[in-house]
Amino acid sequence: MTTTVEGGASPAPRAEIGQARLRKEDAHLITGRSRFTDNMVLPGMLHLAMVRSPYAHAKITSIDTSAAKASPGVMTVLTGADVAEEQGSLPNAWPVTPDQKAPAHPAIAVDEVAFSGEIVAVIIARSVAAARDAVELVDVDYDELPVVMDLEEAYTDKVLAHTTLESNKSATWVFDSAEAGTGTSITEALANSDVVVERTLYQQRLIPAFMEPRSTVVDPTGEQITMWSATQIPHILRLMLALTLGIPESKVRVIAPDVGGGFGGKLQVTPEEVITLLAARRMGKPCKFTETRSESLQVGHHGRAQVQRLKISATKEGIVTGLDVNLLADMGAYLGLITSGIPILGAFMYNSIYKFPAYRFECNNIFTNKAWTDAYRGAGRPEATFAIERMMDELATELNMDPLELREKNWIKHEEFPFTTVAGLEYDTGNYEAATAKAVELFDYEGLRAEQKRRRDAKETVQLGIGISTFTEMCGLAPSRVLGSLNYAAGGWEHASVRVLPTGNVEVVTGSSSHGQGHETAWSQLVADRLGVPFANVEVLHGDTQVSQRGLDTYGSRSLTVGGMAVLAAADKVIEKAKVIAAHLMEANEDDLDFANGAFTVRGTETSTGLGEIAFAAFSAHNMPDGVEPNLDSEATFDPVNFSYPHGTHLAAMEVDTETGQVNILKYVCVDDIGVVVNPMLVEGQVHGGLAQGISQALYEEAVYDDAGTLVSGSFVDYLVPSAPDLPHYITARTETPATSNQLGAKGVGEAGTIASTPAIVNGVLDAIRHLGVKDVKMPCTPARVWHALQEAKTTGGVQ
Repeated sequence: MTTTVEGGASPAPRAEIGQARLRKEDAHLITGRSRFTDNMVLPGMLHLAMVRSPYAHAKITSIDTSAAKASPGVMTVLTGADVAEEQGSLPNAWPVTPDQKAPAHPAIAVDEVAFSGEIVAVIIARSVAAARDAVELVDVDYDELPVVMDLEEAYTDKVLAHTTLESNKSATWVFDSAEAGTGTSITEALANSDVVVERTLYQQRLIPAFMEPRSTVVDPTGEQITMWSATQIPHILRLMLALTLGIPESKVRVIAPDVGGGFGGKLQVTPEEVITLLAARRMGKPCKFTETRSESLQVGHHGRAQVQRLKISATKEGIVTGLDVNLLADMGAYLGLITSGIPILGAFMYNSIYKFPAYRFECNNIFTNKAWTDAYRGAGRPEATFAIERMMDELATELNMDPLELREKNWIKHEEFPFTTVAGLEYDTGNYEAATAKAVELFDYEGLRAEQKRRRDAKETVQLGIGISTFTEMCGLAPSRVLGSLNYAAGGWEHASVRVLPTGNVEVVTGSSSHGQGHETAWSQLVADRLGVPFANVEVLHGDTQVSQRGLDTYGSRSLTVGGMAVLAAADKVIEKAKVIAAHLMEANEDDLDFANGAFTVRGTETSTGLGEIAFAAFSAHNMPDGVEPNLDSEATFDPVNFSYPHGTHLAAMEVDTETGQVNILKYVCVDDIGVVVNPMLVEGQVHGGLAQGISQALYEEAVYDDAGTLVSGSFVDYLVPSAPDLPHYITARTETPATSNQLGAKGVGEAGTIASTPAIVNGVLDAIRHLGVKDVKMPCTPARVWHALQEAKTTGGVQ
C-alpha cells in the first residue's frame, strides 16, 4: 500500500513537473525491443573467456597455454606477460592522502595473484562455448602464499595481502572538528560527559547483484575504437581507457545501451573492459566478453565491508556531546576507481541530522585477499547512517529513554537552517519535525508501543520491536571544488544540450546516463514545462560519448539535481536565442515580448509566434537577424555550489519469534523529504527499490569467504537476494522542503531507501529482544543468528 502525502511549501502549478507520467523508456524495455550489450552481434566477432586464479594469494610460476591454443575454435590465448607493456595499471581516481599506498593493478596478473578469481589468462575464440571449454586447458602453476581474510587481522600486518607492500594499510584519513574549527575536542567531550557508550559494529560485505551481468563488446574497425559496455559511466570510462592504454580520447567511443541496473557496481573501469579492448586491437576484429552470474558475484567489485568502532557521549538528560568514529575499511586486494574515497564520503554524514559539538573520524583503508570494494548504493552514507542510528538506540537504552524522544532532543530544528554541521557541511533546508510527525501518525507509534508492552507482559513467543531511523544524506555529487579538496581527480559538473528541430520537436542530450532511473521521462517533463512543448515531442539522448560528448554520468543521486539543472540551463539559452529571432520575425522590440506555453507574444497585442515556427525560420535562414546563428541549439554545464540534503524518518515494526529466531516485518512506514518531485511514479519506484536493498542488507545478504579465500556465497543459491514475497507492503509518504542548492528545488531520491531502512530494521529486531538480554545481532539478522543471540542471552541470564 502506498500513501502519498504532500506537505510543506508547494511549488507553483506546472503542466508537467509533479505529474505521474508513465515511463517513455518502458515502451521498449517491456516489449522485447531493448538492446543490451550481450545482444550485440558484429560480423566476424570473437568471444573471450577468462582463466581465473583459484587461489586468493599465490605466485604464478608458469602458464602453459599450448593445449588451449590447439583447442577447436580457439584463435589465441593471452597471458599477463603477453600484454605486460600495453595493459598499464587499472586506475584509482581518488588518492585520499598524498602517501596512499597501492599495488600495481594489471588487468591480467603477471607475477602474483591477490584474490580468488583474478584473471591470469584470456581465451579468444570463435564462439563462447569454444572459449569457455578452453579455459580448462590452460595449465597454471602457482606457489601458494599466506592469505589474510579478516579485516581486523589485516590491520595488524601479521600477514600481508601483497608481497610487494610492506603493510596492508593503504591510507589513514582523519577529520577532527577541533582541528578543522567546526567543533570542540572529542577527547574533552568523552572525558567530561555523564554517559559514554562504546560499541563495535560490522558492515558485512555486499555484492551489487544487478539484473544484467557486465558485458563488453569492442569493435576496432576503422579509425575509431567503439566499445559497447553495460556501464553507468560511459564518459569516465572513455577517459580512463584513454589514459590507461594511451589511446587518444577522440579515438575511443563508448556506448552504454540499455543497462540492467548498476547500484554503483557498474561505476568502474573493469579488467574485462580493458582486456576486451586489448584483444580486439590484437586480433583486428570485434570481440565480446559477457560474464557469467558466478563471475559477476565473485569478481565484480563488492560494497560496504567495514568495522566501525564508535563512542558517543551525552549528558544524563540525553544531549549528545560528541561522537568518535574509528573505522577499518576493507579495500579488498586492489584499489578500484574510487575505492579509497568511499569511506571518506561517509565521514561527513556520521553526525546525520543531529547537532553536537565534538566529532572525530579516523579511517584506515586496509588491503585483504578478497575482491576489491568500491561504490555500492549510497557509498559511505548507508554505513554512516547505520552507525549513528544504532548508537542513538544504544544511548537511549543506556539512558532508559524513548529512542524517538532522544533523537528529538538532538535534532537540528527547522528554523535553524541553513546549518553548518560539526563535519563542516552546510545543510540548506530541512524539516525533520514534519517528516517524523507524519511518520509517527501513519505508523501509529503509540499504539504499537502499547502492543509491544502487551506482548512482553504476556511473555508471548513472538515479540514486537520498533525500529527507528531518522536520516539525511548528501546528494547531487558534487561541487567540483569540494571534490578537489578531497583529492578526487575529476569534477562534479554535468553537461546538456537542447535543440529545437525544424519540425518543432526537441532533442535533449544529457551527460548523465540512465540505467533504469527514467531519465528520458523526467527530462522530457522538465523540458516540456520550460519550453512549453508537448511531453511527447521531446526526445532524450544519452549514453553515447559520440552523441553526448561531455558528461560525468550517473551516480550519487546527481542526475536530476546536477544533470537536470544543466538541461534547464540549456533550455533557458534556447529561449533567449529564440527571443532575438522572434523579435526580428514579428518586427518587435525584444523587451516587448513575453514567452509562455511555447510561444512569444508581443505584449498588448495578439501577435505571436511559436518555437516551432522560429526553429523552422532559423533552419531556412531566409530572414535572420544579423549576427545570429541559424539554429535553436544551445548547451550548458552546471556545477552545483552545494550538495542537496534529502532526509526522512523510517519506522519498522519487527516481529521476532523467540523460539526459532524468525524475523518478520509487520509494518514499514517511511516519510521522505526529497524536495520538489518531478514525477511521483519515478520516485515511488526508486524508494521501493532502495528499501528492498536496505532491508536486504539487514536481513539477507552477505558475501562470505572461507579461510582460504574462496567465495562460498558465489551463486544465488548461497547469496540470498530477496524476492517480492520476502518484502512487506510499504506505507510511503512525503513532506517537501525545496532545496536551495538548485533552481528545481530537488534533492535526490535514488539512495534514500537504502540508507534509511537498514538501521530501522536492525533497531527493530534488537528492540524486540533486548529485554531478553540480547545486546547485538550482526547483519544480516538471519533466523540462525537471532536464535544464537537468544541462546547466548539465556546462558548469561538475560532471558526470563
